[in-house]
Amino acid sequence: MTTDITGKKVAFVATNGVEEPELAEPWKAVKEAGGTPVLLSSEKGSITALRGDWDRGGSYEVDGTLADAKAADFDALVLPGGTLNADNMRVEDDALRLVKEFDAAGKPIAAICHAPWILLEAGLAKGRRLTSYHSLATDLKNAGADWADEEVVVDGRLVTSRSPRDLKAFNREMLRMIAG
Repeated sequence: MTTDITGKKVAFVATNGVEEPELAEPWKAVKEAGGTPVLLSSEKGSITALRGDWDRGGSYEVDGTLADAKAADFDALVLPGGTLNADNMRVEDDALRLVKEFDAAGKPIAAICHAPWILLEAGLAKGRRLTSYHSLATDLKNAGADWADEEVVVDGRLVTSRSPRDLKAFNREMLRMIAG
């Protein structure tokens, strides 16, 4: 049985270089569960995804800008990975502001692969149990996180996963969290 999130609006934060499966598969899972995914980025227009941080993927239309986005308008936040995407988003002031708003509001945040870098920059790693792509382990530990090499980790309202190979577990736990 599919988790029902009918009527829930889910923000996806990404820019050029987002890892395509980490954007497309959770997006599809949200839609199939009855939710409304919304792509937010730094600028209007479209973003280009990558596969494996190297091969060009598809283009995705941006629904709204980060500058205009408010956590109050959404039920949950998804942070897809991709090295380039996460590295750019972790220094984007409006992305960090939005992540902090979701956290302050107690709303679900799901981050996969390199996206926990954004959680780290937003000050949400300390004292939290998280997972990520293995190359971020030291960064997260140095920020005070309890890093675990597991396919999915749920800590309070945070869901994290390691890589595209963990998308099934990531999507399952993300949808459970959004459904409440």
